[in-house]
Amino acid sequence: MRVGLFIPCYVDQFYPNAAIATLQLLEKLGVEVVYPMNQTCCGQPMANSGFEHLTHGCNELFIKNFDGFDYIVAPSGSCVLHIREHLHDEKQEANAETIRHKVWELTSFLTDVLKVEKLDARFPHKVGVHQSCHGQRGLKLSQMSELVAPGFSKPGALLNMVKDIELIQLNRVDECCGFGGTFCVAEEAVSVKVGKDRVGDHISHGAEYITGVDMSCLMHMEGILNREGSKVKVLHIAEILNSSPLTP
Repeated sequence: MRVGLFIPCYVDQFYPNAAIATLQLLEKLGVEVVYPMNQTCCGQPMANSGFEHLTHGCNELFIKNFDGFDYIVAPSGSCVLHIREHLHDEKQEANAETIRHKVWELTSFLTDVLKVEKLDARFPHKVGVHQSCHGQRGLKLSQMSELVAPGFSKPGALLNMVKDIELIQLNRVDECCGFGGTFCVAEEAVSVKVGKDRVGDHISHGAEYITGVDMSCLMHMEGILNREGSKVKVLHIAEILNSSPLTP
């Protein structure tokens, strides 16, 4: 199995440890991973702001970088959902369609493709799980709480394989963090209020760490935590799943 590692631009620039943990975790699980060096933004910020007609260059480059892999994996639900729903190129639409069906968010790749049932990891801390909107409602990584249906969480299932971790229970399990990409710039006040409520739920239940599949959501909450002087930290789920069993 040959996998192309797709790292979102904000992860590359601000949270490289999440990218490194993703690479190391996949390699531990026996996957051959290749990182295309010329990859850049997938085009999601432009599309979300109403300028999808300007993303042709991003689409063309993405196809060039990731054509030919068995799978494409990224530590980001929102970027994966964007590629699945918006990657098009009129000159090579067949290749674009193939890639749309090959791109996977990390936790869904681990549970649905690799069928991971055991992880050699340890993280002795109280952890709150943030279910990001794109991951939950777009990629179906976890059940939506308003549905009368059996509950499930792919990130949660993987975290429960980590030794000594304590997953806290939240009052509102699938509340938005308020980030929303460019929404947090255009609607700053609403974004901050939603973020404070989301952070407050984790803090009130004793979280030492907040984790999730989207570093963008975690970045938004980290900013609020820092401004409030909180000791609670954020950590991408890949970093916890890749944690050493010898961690004190």
